[in-house]
Amino acid sequence: MSFPSAREWLFSAKTFAAAMIALYIGLALELPRPYWAMATVYIVSNPFVGATRSKALYRALGTMIGAAGAVLIVPPFVESPFLFSVIVALWTGTLLYLSMFDRSARSYVFLLAGYTLPLIALPAVTNPITVFDLAITRTEEILLGIVVASIVGSAVLPSRLAPTLIERTDAWFRDAAFYACETLSGHIAGASISAARQRLAATVNGLEFLLSQLTYDHTRPDIIRRARALQGRMQIFLPLISSMADPLIELIDKHGAHPRGLEQLLKDVAAWVGSPMPRAEQDVEDEREPDALRERIQAMRPSVEALASADGALLSNALWRLGQVVDVWQDIRALRAAILNETSEWRPHFRHWRLGGTARFFDRGMMLFSTGVAVSAIIVACALWIESGWNDGAGAVTLAAVACCFFAALDEPAPQVFTFFLATCMSVVLAGLYVFAVLPHVHDFPMLVLIFSVPFLIIGTLIPRPRFTLVTMLTAVNTATFISIQSAYEADFFVFINSNLAGVAGLLFAFIWTRMTRPFGAELAAARLTRSAWADIVLSASAAEVIQDQRELYARMLDRLMQLLPRHAATDSHRHPSIESFRDFRVALNALDLRRTRRKLPIELQTSVDTVLDALRHYFELCIARRTRQPVPVELIRSIDATSAQVTSRAITQSQDVVAEKWLRDTLHALVGMRLSLHPPATQTQPGIANGAPPREEPA
Repeated sequence: MSFPSAREWLFSAKTFAAAMIALYIGLALELPRPYWAMATVYIVSNPFVGATRSKALYRALGTMIGAAGAVLIVPPFVESPFLFSVIVALWTGTLLYLSMFDRSARSYVFLLAGYTLPLIALPAVTNPITVFDLAITRTEEILLGIVVASIVGSAVLPSRLAPTLIERTDAWFRDAAFYACETLSGHIAGASISAARQRLAATVNGLEFLLSQLTYDHTRPDIIRRARALQGRMQIFLPLISSMADPLIELIDKHGAHPRGLEQLLKDVAAWVGSPMPRAEQDVEDEREPDALRERIQAMRPSVEALASADGALLSNALWRLGQVVDVWQDIRALRAAILNETSEWRPHFRHWRLGGTARFFDRGMMLFSTGVAVSAIIVACALWIESGWNDGAGAVTLAAVACCFFAALDEPAPQVFTFFLATCMSVVLAGLYVFAVLPHVHDFPMLVLIFSVPFLIIGTLIPRPRFTLVTMLTAVNTATFISIQSAYEADFFVFINSNLAGVAGLLFAFIWTRMTRPFGAELAAARLTRSAWADIVLSASAAEVIQDQRELYARMLDRLMQLLPRHAATDSHRHPSIESFRDFRVALNALDLRRTRRKLPIELQTSVDTVLDALRHYFELCIARRTRQPVPVELIRSIDATSAQVTSRAITQSQDVVAEKWLRDTLHALVGMRLSLHPPATQTQPGIANGAPPREEPA
């Protein structure tokens, strides 16, 4: 592990100073729990001022909502313990469920409101008349910490998100260049390629949360629009570049015949993609390479007559995709330069009628199940508390609720809950050392700051590092809470052990409960996402189904693909699930393209296209019914080949009609892309052969 950087030391010093200021003000105002103000500083502080402000605002709103809920719920239901437990659990579960629908920083409002209510309501059950005072003082303490953290973060050498956005995405650009170069070379498998694919998707997913914080960083609206446009094209680039692999492998490796200059063209595109990113906007405008590459792609496009051969159809499809790759990568380079130089001039090259959708995919079934686990954990923990008669049992229930909510959205929450448990155990030990060995010798606030400085400054340097963020933040927050600094020193060993071990017991219960109720991992989530993708293929291939907005359907499918990829383990298999996921995505898009182009085709071709779509729909309905991928029926492949031959024949006879040729060529691209996605090259066993079906025919 490397030593902390100057930026990390600065963040730690700023956070510690803000925590001490908040603690001092809390003590001066004689707040009942001034340590909560100190702990809040460590919760909301972030190396970037925009992230600190957004989290501070949403924590304030969530705390006030949760406190208001506690005031409303405790008085009428406190006399019915089990009913009260169910109501608390349902409140927490409902807000937890709502938080999962928002992947931006705003989700913190719902999440915090969900577990703030048990933090206030449960300790008040033994003396319900104090719930209002408890809600008010907790809100005051947290708001104090929020205000101090925001002021110190903004006033002392603030670090902006916008200039560092490029730094955050530089790793993505390196992985994207590597992935593109490998794909353009005809390589789609390998552990390193699979790992890069996972990192690319994970980075794009993480940008959504980061971009939601830009508005709190005084970033200009036009720069925010550029950043969102960059994220959108980064998201598109991954499936787009992967769509070139199958036709290239089929054309070069399997057929062995390709036009002169194709390999050099692919090498030149790969070299341009791997070239350093431009720093200035003028450098982007002065680039001549993209235009030259597009001209070479256009010049190499096969004639209508050449489409009748398998090589011609494959070449046309590959070049079409290659032109889109050049357009998207040029946009990415231009957007990066525009954000880096904070300029608003930008002209897109990649334009597609599907762009512009904002829909997101949510697995509501898994979300409800995750919520149910948290709700049931709270109810069972409350029942154990009630039956045991443990006075400090409320602390166990509250930390169990916090842990179950905090990690509910993860596929495997148990390891993170266990990390929470270990961090809390460390905090109890550290707090005990302070309470019984150090604090008795402290007689003024400057001395208190001095004894806190060493551990908290060291811990603070690790919070900005993703590997240590969770552990160090929890250690800092829990240690500040467990020490329980008051205006006057009071220490009772048995009270300290009983109250703090309650939290440890609650986290241990949360870990055991989560492990019991959610023993599965990412495999189940991936399987559900895959079946959902198949359902969208069925929808896309159902000509009778009316799709209100294909842009929203496309956005939802792409979002689901980005969720699915990081859940697959890296492997060197050509039939790797992530590669199959790309192919499923392309099958759906090709089906949508066929639905769009069929309206411009003659009646006999419309009938043939309908036959293909019906066969496709029946195949994926079978996959859904049997809950696993089935061998592709040879009849489906033959119907695609027959329709391709008909489209090619019609294109040759109408070669003088430019508009008709365009629609026919687009139809052929969709058919060839669908065939390659269903029946990809470079596999050990071709679909259908295992079941005794005849070997495939080459695409017409």
